[in-house]
Amino acid sequence: MQRICVFCGSNPGDDPAYLEAARAFGELLAARDLELVYGGGRVGMMGALADAVLEGGGSVIGVIPQALAEKEVAHEDLTQLYLVASMHERKATMAKLSDAFVALPGGFGTLEEFCEVITWAQLGLHSKPCGLLDVGGFWGPLTQFFDRCVGAGFVGEAERELVLVESDPAALLGRLESFQPLSTKRWIQLEEA
Repeated sequence: MQRICVFCGSNPGDDPAYLEAARAFGELLAARDLELVYGGGRVGMMGALADAVLEGGGSVIGVIPQALAEKEVAHEDLTQLYLVASMHERKATMAKLSDAFVALPGGFGTLEEFCEVITWAQLGLHSKPCGLLDVGGFWGPLTQFFDRCVGAGFVGEAERELVLVESDPAALLGRLESFQPLSTKRWIQLEEA
């Protein structure tokens, strides 16, 4: 595992613990010589994360759509910045460049990006680990929803295990490193005729 893709908010959130977690995770990535791949922004959680990696001497790859870069939210001091045409291209590029995925607190975009890579793993489109850094119980309602999906028969128990959850950054990185991909090939139950 060399590159970690991180999804997180372009806003800082209302609890200082969120920005502190972004900085701490960035410092840990730099200390472990793990390259950050992220959305390329300089604001909110995204900016705090990237700055922490860079300040720690680490490498940061940003991927941002041209339209957002033109609104002056692109981070200017990254190791490498990809300018892409669309959000779809952004996500595909980030996924291609990365060995694992982590979501820190964020909003609709963060949730959508994380759920997409989990879906891709469920479908067998990739076998990369996916984790949630659960800062102050932020992801608790989401993980309860995932459990509800299992209970309601929409997600298999094996697929539920694709979502690695830890509140400690080092513990989460450890789980990402030891992750074993799913061995099951079928995620849906087909009605027998």
